[in-house]
Amino acid sequence: MPADPHPASAVGTPTHDTTLLTVGQAAAALGVTARTLKYYEELNLVVPARSGGHYRMYTPADLATFGRILRMRSLGFSIAAITEMLKRPRRMVDAGKSRMNEEDLRVVRDALTSQLDTLRERTAQVRRELREAEKLEAQIEHDLHYIEQRLRGVPADELLAERAAKARKTSSR
Repeated sequence: MPADPHPASAVGTPTHDTTLLTVGQAAAALGVTARTLKYYEELNLVVPARSGGHYRMYTPADLATFGRILRMRSLGFSIAAITEMLKRPRRMVDAGKSRMNEEDLRVVRDALTSQLDTLRERTAQVRRELREAEKLEAQIEHDLHYIEQRLRGVPADELLAERAAKARKTSSR
């Protein structure tokens, strides 16, 4: 994508800083691909301003947010956790480091717990559906075997007797 020759013409710039970077410049500054930046934009983790030519224009605050996202991803945090953490401000704590405070951590924990509970419920439902699908698959395979045997000339009475014997054996278990 060609760079906008007039980056100062960006509209909707979220900060008063006029230092704006194109997607290529931002990607190079962060050491990632432009596709990576677009991926996080698709997730609404960072929404850059747009230039008059509709090019993405990144502010220093956007780059700082991307840096935070990339650090969290490198530490193994999920997108769900990152999304929740980005909603909370970082505050200065001891040793001059910025971190989330205990109250914010509790809010993130509660949000992630809720998401996990929902996913566990959905996983249980999918497992039930899978078991039902596997039962149906076995039944259809059994029926298909009968049809194939009939097409090979095996008498129906013989096949039906086999099916009845298998059904009795299964029901006696």
